[in-house]
Amino acid sequence: MVSNRDDVDCWLTDMDGVLVHENKAIPGASELIQQWTDEGRPFLVLTNNSIFTPRDLSARLRASGLVVPEESIWTSALATADFLKSQMPGGSAFVIGEAGITTALHEAGFIMTETAPDYVVVGETRNYSFEAITKAIRLIAAGARFIVTNPDATGPSPEGPMPATGAIAALITKATGKEPYIVGKPNPMMFRSAMNKIGAHSENTAMIGDRMDTDIIAGIEAGLHTILVLTGISDQAEIDRYPFRPDEILGSVAELLTPLPVESDL
Repeated sequence: MVSNRDDVDCWLTDMDGVLVHENKAIPGASELIQQWTDEGRPFLVLTNNSIFTPRDLSARLRASGLVVPEESIWTSALATADFLKSQMPGGSAFVIGEAGITTALHEAGFIMTETAPDYVVVGETRNYSFEAITKAIRLIAAGARFIVTNPDATGPSPEGPMPATGAIAALITKATGKEPYIVGKPNPMMFRSAMNKIGAHSENTAMIGDRMDTDIIAGIEAGLHTILVLTGISDQAEIDRYPFRPDEILGSVAELLTPLPVESDL
């Protein structure tokens, strides 16, 4: 485990609340990404959002003022596809979700089917259908393995909170008596798969997040140097609720920028 920030060579960072807030770049975020790029430091932007593909997210970040190539984005959908490919190469799945998860599974060599699938995979979508949920319940009852991309029970919308993946998974669990395996944060597996992608190791990698219950606990369990920033949902009262602590608490990612050298007048 990294004990000092100076020993960090690779970076993982959450997206919402760390780099962007309400579709606007957080001050210092663009400069930090450019700093990592200029220094040749491997990095990945992580998100539990499984709706969008990395290409979609790269475009959305660009509109927010952040230049992040799609190959530097790691989603819970990609982590889920990576995990399932390792478990059952060439398997099949019935999927509730959108392009993020269906594209990831296709690229991992999975077949989408409603007939005796190996897995039922539930991801994020804005269009949950009663028919699809019913089909998922019946397939799980018939023996399909139950996988969920991320545990978030609610998601944001202009009108307020809306049910998300975790809420739908709870409904399916109640109907089937089967608990899902959840791949996204706070499962440290998502971090390990991300590190594999960029050739990083826990001994030289840091995680930046804004949530104690996902980013920080998963980072600790993965053996990473953990940095909590206060530009998202966490404040001191939230931090004090938990029996664990991040390695560092910063106001924002701007505090991670390397100061420019002072020019001498001589």
